Amino acid sequence: MGLFRERRRWRSAKPKVERDRTRGSPAAFAILRALIILMFGALILQLVNLQVLRGSEFKERAEINALREVPLPAARGLISDRNGQPLVENSARFSAAIMPGDLPERGEASVYRLLSGVTGVPVEEIDKKVREGVTARGEFTPVVIKQDIDHDTALVLRELAPHAAGLQVITEPSRRYLSGSLLSHVLGYVGPISPEEYAELQDKDYLLRDFIGKSGVESSYESALRGKPGKKLIEVDSTGRELKVISERRPIDGSNLQLSIDVDLQRKTAEVLNEYAAGSDNAAAAVMDVKTGELLAMVSWPGFDSNVFSGPISDQDLAALVDSPGKPLVNHLVADRYPPGSTFKTIVGAGALQEGVAAPWTTITSRGYITVENEFDPNVVYVYPDWASLGPLDFYGGIAMSSNVYFYYLAGGKADEGFRGLGEDKVAQYARAFGFGEPTGVDLPGESSGLVPDAAWKQETIGEPWTLGDTYNYGIGQGYVAATPLQVLTAISAVANGGELLTPRIVKDFQDSRGNVLQATEKSVRRNVPVSAENLGTLRAAMRQSVTKGVAKNAAIPGVDVAGKTGTAEFGPRLSNGKYATHGWFVGFAPYNDPQIAIVVFVQRGSGGNDASPAAAKILDYYFNAPKLAQQVNRP
Repeated sequence: MGLFRERRRWRSAKPKVERDRTRGSPAAFAILRALIILMFGALILQLVNLQVLRGSEFKERAEINALREVPLPAARGLISDRNGQPLVENSARFSAAIMPGDLPERGEASVYRLLSGVTGVPVEEIDKKVREGVTARGEFTPVVIKQDIDHDTALVLRELAPHAAGLQVITEPSRRYLSGSLLSHVLGYVGPISPEEYAELQDKDYLLRDFIGKSGVESSYESALRGKPGKKLIEVDSTGRELKVISERRPIDGSNLQLSIDVDLQRKTAEVLNEYAAGSDNAAAAVMDVKTGELLAMVSWPGFDSNVFSGPISDQDLAALVDSPGKPLVNHLVADRYPPGSTFKTIVGAGALQEGVAAPWTTITSRGYITVENEFDPNVVYVYPDWASLGPLDFYGGIAMSSNVYFYYLAGGKADEGFRGLGEDKVAQYARAFGFGEPTGVDLPGESSGLVPDAAWKQETIGEPWTLGDTYNYGIGQGYVAATPLQVLTAISAVANGGELLTPRIVKDFQDSRGNVLQATEKSVRRNVPVSAENLGTLRAAMRQSVTKGVAKNAAIPGVDVAGKTGTAEFGPRLSNGKYATHGWFVGFAPYNDPQIAIVVFVQRGSGGNDASPAAAKILDYYFNAPKLAQQVNRP
């Protein structure tokens, strides 16, 4: 093994001196005297080396062997839902470890064999881990050989430890998620700190064997949840056994988090998504308080069990999660961007009303399509279809029936009829005003900004000029524009609450171990959208008509007036039948006269009217009409 030969080289054996048996010879005495002088000279030089030149080194080494600093981890903060229901718990797990600096000189092999016999870890692997540990962290940091050993194995090793210097059983904190996959994208998970993370955080008292928040609120609020670790200085004997405590700094436990999430509503939302996402790769839904920005439910489907990361995960299991078509490790609400489809007509409509392009009574006739001649060759005619021939429509009807033709006019205009549209710059301006093209600021990691295209973007990215057809597609949420479901939700929340674009929040407050609120999360208004109260009222009324007599009828529920907008966004290559695959959207709010919550439902490869709308209706009905939740709702 020879791991510590270099470290212990200074412990040399005493030199052996042969007795000179020659007597009475002057030459022999001269030789003997010369040898004695040389020997004493060598001894003096060695003493100078040990006591003067390297004295401080060996003094420090002796002190390290006698006094040892032991880290004291803080208890990680707990997490509960808005009603105080626990969502995580802390427990302890045992790990078999080696303290390299305590291993017996030239006897480490016997300790390795003993540990191998109990844990099943090969001696060669133990030796490799110890060597790597010493290189990375020095001799006096425990090297974990096997994590998550069972209680019986831990007892056996603890019985053996006094007779095997360097052998240790470490008790480490473990995180257990009580809801499995239900809140996987909200809570996230903790995992072993990576070398890159350690390099960045080691000055904050992190250790290489620590666990750290990797995703969800476990990551966003790592510093609050972790608390402040302590340490104690102990005196140990030659085997590393603790003799006495010299000094101690107690750890400060992490803060508890109370989320804005209602776990019962979360469970219902997941149940509904599971029903309507059959045949899809992924889906997402969220419910938001339009007055505060608090997220009451937030489900990305499919999910994963956060507990799989609480201990070692096999390469096979990790690959199954990473390679799954549904990308369960991705929070599709915040990290993926999709064409918003007809939900984007609400933004174009708001801009058209505000810019005077349209009024509530502006009437446009949909004959099922519009045509535009090529400006360079009138024989080339482009056709832009509606989903049906809908006849004459005012603004309310344009939203309610989700007419593509109506919004072709509002976005791009119709020059041969003298109708002036917003144009791509104004469409982009209002999209950005409602929060598209930038992160929402939600307190979760990995958020996408989405995409708000314009002529400069297209020229720079694609190398082509912007066309009227691009503006028409823009007007119906197709083409290059892309948004996350959470961006769509926050935009409609601004429509519902009178114009405040809010920062969505997952954490409601920070609490101590007794449940006392240390700090509440305050409402955060990013900005007020530049649309008048009157025009927002017109848009809300149009969205109400979409549910009462338009394409969003499937979103209606008993006893509560719902307003909303569907979207069926085309994506990907044209299919063999000449059509495109679609994403299904619904976004809306309720009650109509006094909005309290907004909702978004997204179903990949789904339909807005047939999948997203009825899914939203079931979630809304549960929120307003389920006995437990109904009594928490302040009805108008």
